[in-house]
Amino acid sequence: MREAVERLWPELQWIEDDDLRESTTQTWIKALERSPLDADDLNHIPFTLLIPDCPATFMEHKRCVVHIARKSAEVMQEFLGRGLSIDLDTVVAGAILADVGKPLEYEIVDGKPQQSARGKALRHPFTGVAIAIESGVPDAVCHIIAAHAAEGDLVKRSTEATIVHHADFMSYVPFKNLAG
Repeated sequence: MREAVERLWPELQWIEDDDLRESTTQTWIKALERSPLDADDLNHIPFTLLIPDCPATFMEHKRCVVHIARKSAEVMQEFLGRGLSIDLDTVVAGAILADVGKPLEYEIVDGKPQQSARGKALRHPFTGVAIAIESGVPDAVCHIIAAHAAEGDLVKRSTEATIVHHADFMSYVPFKNLAG
């Protein structure tokens, strides 16, 4: 399973801290072991079931979010770093893990993805945080998982969580708007 996760996420190598890279990898391994999906399904399923006939796959969306978040954090460090501290490893790990619970929200029925019973009961920020904590992911990264979606509107987001939240919505809202 490790090889499958590393194929899905070449961006894991951007995480400089060895322990954080490993706990991020372990979180994805556990999520896929518990999901009815396999790693390759993530290259084919839509990234959201909220947009009918969503044209972007889970991995296209997720890797885009990681790239947007990293570049945004780097630009913010360049121009605002004197007054604003940003932990790039936390941003990258948080972006990689933001939707780690989502494979537990899906199931494939008659060849089509749909929301699973677990997905109806627990949204992916909750299941994602649970798996991440179990895998030893630091609280600063778990905060990003918990706060990246609408649930995060109820808490004060860290700078890193704000970056990932906006990167996620930059890659979601245009598709939502196209769908009407």
